[in-house]
Amino acid sequence: AGAAGPGWGPAGLWLPLALAWGAGAALAAEGPAEPCGNEGWAQDAVPPGAAFVAAASYRGPGNNDTRSNKALPILLWWSGSLFPHFPGDTERIDCPRGSCLVTRSRRVARHRRTKALIFYGTDFRAYEAPLPRLPHQTWALFHEESPMNNYVLSHSPGIRLFNYTATFRRESDYPLTLQWLPGTGYLRAPAVPLAEKDAWRRRGYGPVLYMQSHCDVPSDRDRYVRELMKYIQVDSYGKCLHNRELPSERLRDTSTATTEDSEFMTFIARYKFHLALENAICEDYMTEKLWRPMHLGAVPVYRGSPAVRDWMPNNLSIILIDDFDSPQELAKYLDFLDKNGEEYLKYLEYKNVDGIKNQFLLESLEKREWGVNDMTLPNYLNGFECFICDKENTRVKKEQEHKKSRGKIPAPRPHIAQFKHMGCPMPTPGFGSVEDLSDGDSWKEMWLQDYWQSLDQGEALTAMIHRNESHQGRFWDYMHEIFLKRTRQH
Repeated sequence: AGAAGPGWGPAGLWLPLALAWGAGAALAAEGPAEPCGNEGWAQDAVPPGAAFVAAASYRGPGNNDTRSNKALPILLWWSGSLFPHFPGDTERIDCPRGSCLVTRSRRVARHRRTKALIFYGTDFRAYEAPLPRLPHQTWALFHEESPMNNYVLSHSPGIRLFNYTATFRRESDYPLTLQWLPGTGYLRAPAVPLAEKDAWRRRGYGPVLYMQSHCDVPSDRDRYVRELMKYIQVDSYGKCLHNRELPSERLRDTSTATTEDSEFMTFIARYKFHLALENAICEDYMTEKLWRPMHLGAVPVYRGSPAVRDWMPNNLSIILIDDFDSPQELAKYLDFLDKNGEEYLKYLEYKNVDGIKNQFLLESLEKREWGVNDMTLPNYLNGFECFICDKENTRVKKEQEHKKSRGKIPAPRPHIAQFKHMGCPMPTPGFGSVEDLSDGDSWKEMWLQDYWQSLDQGEALTAMIHRNESHQGRFWDYMHEIFLKRTRQH
């Protein structure tokens, strides 16, 4: 491991890094890997085959498209594990502007009718990308998970590999920002009465709950919580900073805590405050760590999206860690609220009738075309499919018009994803500064290095595409070139 920044590390690290990244990709892969790159594909276009003519119809929102399946654009889920249709590998989808065939069968990757490849951000590896990139295909990115899963996407060279995006950022082409919020009813669920919470406190429980078992993360949350624990009682039940046992073996089961089990929810709802620190910091990255305490009527003590206030039900519903100069100052304020019930209850007024005042939140939920745990609405995977299908049908139509006009009508300009579709910042320590950390600090060695290596990966793949490379094995040659260039610059 090396120091932070683009000029990290000795050249001798490339081989173990290649092996480590390859091992991670293998763990994430679904079954045996299928060949890709020129060495795994026939030179001639692959015929779509009978399945693409007789695919069962997915009824979606519906349209008046009368084309047969063999005339439709094909969308390939390169990340086949996310394919949102069962039990087959191919479906027809009927979207507002036209129909498409969607498949997870990579054998059509080079077919002329395969207009878009859809990638899952967590599974996307620059060294496994399908090369050469074909000029008639767009790349679409679906990434609702943490930026820590793939920092390649947080740098311009990485995100600009894609034409369309569905991410947690509101600026994304198909935003998934409120993916963890089913609706306003979820926020309005009644809270445990304050008298019951105070009785809980008198039994020796702390005012603050911490429940984390994923400890080594880019936001470095444990470093902050460890400091906060010096000034106020924090009951920590997870593997991270563990100091208290849950009352039953059933509650100690990790699966119980991740399924909103009623017994588990009842237990944690008695706490006045929940430490809600995301595993990574990025605009609009908000998870159940934020919304679940609000559902239960606990006050989130939050660090995550810097723009979180934009989405809150009113002006006083969460406590932001970064509003306080130190953990000690935060602890003083939490102690004040713990001892002053009237002030504490002001943070729960959004649960009252007409208590949700934020019109931006209300309008965003109203306009959202996909549902969360709502079988009457499409899920966001099917929604994104139709979004891409409509874009590709529009593009095909414009290309046909351009061709028929013999150039008088301009060809459609490619749509390119922007930095702000992900654009997550470099990780920073959860408490203190990078300069305060020792050279052997595990967080510093892991996450700062990962962030800057990801920039190099995005640049390497971009260069390979521009040079029309067809052999993935050359990826590490490009990485080495970039490493040498960085070394000369520094």
